[in-house]
Amino acid sequence: LVTSFRAPQTRASSTDAFGLSTPSRVRIVEVGPRDGLQNEPVALSVGQKVELVERLASTGLENIEVGSFVSPTWVPQMAGSDQVLAQTVHQLPQVNTCVLVPNMKGYESARNAGAKEILIFTAAGEGFCQKNINCTIEESLERFQPIMEAAVLDGIKVRGCVSTIFQDPYTGPVDPAKVGEVALRLKQMGVYEVMLGDTTGVGTPGTTVDVLEACLAAGLQPEELAVHFHDTYGMALANIMVALRYGIATIDSAVAGMGGCPYAKGASGNVATEDVVYMLNGMGIETGIDLPKLVATGAWLGKQLGKAPVSNVSRAYIASHPEVDSQDSQVEL
Repeated sequence: LVTSFRAPQTRASSTDAFGLSTPSRVRIVEVGPRDGLQNEPVALSVGQKVELVERLASTGLENIEVGSFVSPTWVPQMAGSDQVLAQTVHQLPQVNTCVLVPNMKGYESARNAGAKEILIFTAAGEGFCQKNINCTIEESLERFQPIMEAAVLDGIKVRGCVSTIFQDPYTGPVDPAKVGEVALRLKQMGVYEVMLGDTTGVGTPGTTVDVLEACLAAGLQPEELAVHFHDTYGMALANIMVALRYGIATIDSAVAGMGGCPYAKGASGNVATEDVVYMLNGMGIETGIDLPKLVATGAWLGKQLGKAPVSNVSRAYIASHPEVDSQDSQVEL
């Protein structure tokens, strides 16, 4: 049952066309080089991945997931993440680069490559947790404790993720209260932010309200939360609108709408960064991102992967600016 709608005003905010409060500025976390690439059939080289991150940074993006320290046996698209991280940390000091780590071994490799921020992940669905990281939810949280302790000593920021916030692809619908419970556990462990991930892309504005209400009821604040929507059923932007009206001002997205999850059948790509930025621009919400440059970057990435960008904004923009789709790697808009 969808609970009553409320919109806490905990950050600098403005009023949208419907008279509701939304943040005046949104922090976009670009996940294309990690979550966007991990489910694509074409594996990019280290050089291509570094160029992708450089191109994204040139658009004004300041927060970029650049790789994952999972075993390349299981996710071959993430091979070479140590090299990508080491190069981008050195070449792009102004960018907050982040990498996913599944365990202590991954943490140590990320630290040795120069990580400034890491992402740890669990789930609200037990079946997905077992399939994805081979342990229960409780065991995953216990596994993170030594990582959290090491990160404090090493001065590395930690972001937490709760995946499958609406539906577990193996066991079905997820109780919103479980999402709130797991999110609170991560916050109590010391993560600076909890990202709520709709891994299968089945969320709607109504179920988004339910999950956000559960997180607030658990004791979390809007400024401690971020949202990460896949666009499987075309609901991602609508769900983001709900999150904005709750005062959430951090949104994950992937350039060109690439991605998906190798452990969630049928889950399509992440919501496209181009579409999110276009919507926010139209609402008068600042992002600091150059949209034409972003579209050009998505077009370039599509060429590397052999597929068109999965972004309505990109398709429309390229149709009226065909030169974007034909430029080489050196051309800037």
